[in-house]
Amino acid sequence: MCDELSCGHTPSDKPLPEVTNDQRRLFIKGLAALPLATVLAYPDLAKAAGHNATKPISLKTPSGGTAMGVIAMPAKTPAPTVLLIHEWWGLNDQIKSVAAEFAKQGYIALAADMYGGKYASDRDGARALMKGVTAQGGTEELVTLIDYLKSHEKSTGKVGTIGWCFGGAWSLNASIATPVDATVIYYGRTNKSAAELATLNNPVLGHFGTLDKHINAEMVGGFEKAMKEAGKTDLTVHWYEADHAFANPTGARYDEEDANLAWERTLGFFKTHLM
Repeated sequence: MCDELSCGHTPSDKPLPEVTNDQRRLFIKGLAALPLATVLAYPDLAKAAGHNATKPISLKTPSGGTAMGVIAMPAKTPAPTVLLIHEWWGLNDQIKSVAAEFAKQGYIALAADMYGGKYASDRDGARALMKGVTAQGGTEELVTLIDYLKSHEKSTGKVGTIGWCFGGAWSLNASIATPVDATVIYYGRTNKSAAELATLNNPVLGHFGTLDKHINAEMVGGFEKAMKEAGKTDLTVHWYEADHAFANPTGARYDEEDANLAWERTLGFFKTHLM
């Protein structure tokens, strides 16, 4: 999960990708495609991508709660599925646009909303929303969404999870709580014991930054050791010379080259284990 040290949101001071007025107009109308990094860098493009490609869903959990999110459908079905779990900011347009991109890649993509329709634009708001998520409630919501994807009439039954920071930790938690086929963690907390990992039975891919002072080599090294102790050998960890949140184009820690590489590795990982 995030804290004030590891999940700051200072706006990026890097040059934005070039987009012509015609490209912007056509994309917003849903008539043209742009690279994911370009879409994520511009709020209006991210909003358009999420709005054009996703629809809200709301499901009842076994205890009577609500599991919320938005879903994007691919052109061809049946298709494998991916559950996306947002950063501590909440389900914003950025995460919705990533769901839209996964749909373009051939997946049924469901972006979870663990804050019940709320999202934050500053640290205090994000921290308050994050603290409102309980281990029991959050787990039940994500398991409900995973079960929904497994049984979706247009699904192949295969499910992958992916999350960033707060969502990276929950991507792992959800995979421990219920069987899935693949797990991707972007700089999320991995401080688990071998006993806690006993029910994890799928391949895991992790992306971490060497400059990250919180999700660091000590924590990730402990995770690798615990996985070995638990007899879980299908773990791939990639390190990047980057800081926390290096894959978020709207933040000052964004590293375009590493973000693109991590994205390509993620797509390859899911293609291997879900397609």
